[in-house]
Amino acid sequence: MTGPATVTDRLERHQVALYLLAIGSGLVLGLAAPAAAESLDVAVTPFLAALLYVTFLQVRAADLAAALRDRGFLGAVLLVNFVLGPLVVAALSPLLPADDAIRLGALLVLLCPCVDYVVVFTGLAGGGGQRLLAATPLLLLVQMLLVPVYLTVLLGDGREVIDPEPFLWAFLVLIVVPLAVAWLTQFWAARSAAGRRASAAASTTMVPLMMAVLFTAVGSQVPRIDSRFDDLAGVIGVYVAFIVVMGAVGLLVARGFRLPTESGTAVVFSGVTRNSLVVLPLALALPVGAELAAATVITQTLVELVAMVTMVWAFTRAARRR
Repeated sequence: MTGPATVTDRLERHQVALYLLAIGSGLVLGLAAPAAAESLDVAVTPFLAALLYVTFLQVRAADLAAALRDRGFLGAVLLVNFVLGPLVVAALSPLLPADDAIRLGALLVLLCPCVDYVVVFTGLAGGGGQRLLAATPLLLLVQMLLVPVYLTVLLGDGREVIDPEPFLWAFLVLIVVPLAVAWLTQFWAARSAAGRRASAAASTTMVPLMMAVLFTAVGSQVPRIDSRFDDLAGVIGVYVAFIVVMGAVGLLVARGFRLPTESGTAVVFSGVTRNSLVVLPLALALPVGAELAAATVITQTLVELVAMVTMVWAFTRAARRR
């Protein structure tokens, strides 16, 4: 017999609705009080670092080692995200608006696979969310190494636009520090009751932190999107095309690698979802004149979240038919 549902259980059960609520609230604030909303951008990085800490807290070193040994799954994820994905982006890039900031923001977000809420949506769709979670540190590391190279190739004169410092800073603040603190917390929890309580308490904050990230990220960028919507509208079709093509690519690769259904679903979701919340601080740190890049990144988040809800519905419906 199971006990009564905890607050955390209820939050997780309704997390998609709560994420949509956070996005809707950010939209309302951004439109109703743009000056106040824009000031929220300083909170995005701290909230995101905290979210990634809690995410990494669920990845034990042993789980990470096991994920690295699953060569079929890992090979499929790396192929989809860092070989086929960039080829799709290159094919779609001529369709992007001519504005340099919009092109930079779109390329930046489309080249980076997601490492946070993709785990949530993969699990809701019946996929191997934990396996994808364990591969998260590797996905983050590879994209931070390769994305500057891809941007340079696709932008042509990208070396003049891309400052490596924001990438290095983001890698330190959003990857190295949260991962190190998470593993220190695990070490403490394995040896102390106080550490176990602290770890358990931190784990309950996943959904509220995701809501905070979505609210601050969307709210801070909506005024920029609203003021330049005519310019940004041209990128929406590219985002939709990317989602459709990468969904098909992920399915083909999963079948080609003969992955189990759960692993195959994880590959598809990993290929479709992009790392908008992690690359947003990079976009915000770009030189003066590229402010529209951040709004372009958030536009992708809004398009993608609609796609995620649709994909969860489609995958769960397909699973019931089996």
